[in-house]
Amino acid sequence: MKEKALFTLMILSFFVSSLKGQNKDVKRLLSAVEFSEKIMTITKPVIIDVRTREEFTKGHLPNAVNFDWNNSENFENQTAKLDKSKPYFIYCLSGSRSADASEKLNRNGFKEIYDLKGGILKWRAANLPQVIDTKATPKGLTKKQFDELANSKKIVLIDFYADWCGPCRKMKPYLEEIANNMKDKVEVIRINADDNQKLCKELNIDALPVLKLFKNKELTWSNVGFITKDDVLKQLQ
Repeated sequence: MKEKALFTLMILSFFVSSLKGQNKDVKRLLSAVEFSEKIMTITKPVIIDVRTREEFTKGHLPNAVNFDWNNSENFENQTAKLDKSKPYFIYCLSGSRSADASEKLNRNGFKEIYDLKGGILKWRAANLPQVIDTKATPKGLTKKQFDELANSKKIVLIDFYADWCGPCRKMKPYLEEIANNMKDKVEVIRINADDNQKLCKELNIDALPVLKLFKNKELTWSNVGFITKDDVLKQLQ
C-alpha cells in the first residue's frame, strides 16, 4: 500500500510540475527592462500593442503593430493570421488589456507570449524608446505650468487619468460632482496622461489614476489607483 501511495504521489508531483512548466513557457509577465532585453534576443520580434488606434498614435514601442483589443472582431481576425508557434510581445497602457489579450491568445493555442508588466507607462518611466506621431500628440503642460496650477487660494485636486483607464472612468463622475458641488472651496483639474507624457515622466507618474492634493500651494496628499469618493472627501476636509 505504501509503495502504491508513493507511486501515486510521484505521478501527481510530475503532473503538477509539468503544468507549471507549461504555464511558464506559454505566458510570462516581464518588467519593462526584461521585456526590452527579451525583444533584443528575438529575430524580427512581433510586438503587439492592444490599445486603441488613438492611443497608439500618441506613442508606441518601436516596430509595434496595433491590434485593438476593444474591437474584438478585428482582434480575432488579426491574430487568426499569426503563426501560433512563434513568440509574441503584448502590451497596453498599464497592463490590464494586455493581460486579457494574453490569456485569450493562450487559450487559442499560442505557445510563447510575453506580457509587459505595467504597460507602456512603465516602459516610459524606464526611459525606453518609443515612436510618437508628433502631429497626433499635443505638447502638453510644462513642469512650470503644472506648478502654477497649485497657485490658488482654493484647495487644488489634480487628477492624472487616461480615457482608456477603467478606474479613471469610474472616478470621473464623482470628481465632476466634487468640482461642481465644492467649487467655492475646491478646484479639480484633470490631466490626460497620454497628452502629457513628458510631464508624467518628470513627476514619476508610471501608473493611473493618480490624485495629487495641494493646500496652501503645498502638496499634502497623493494617491495611486482607484479610491472611493468618501475617501477623497475625507482629504478635502
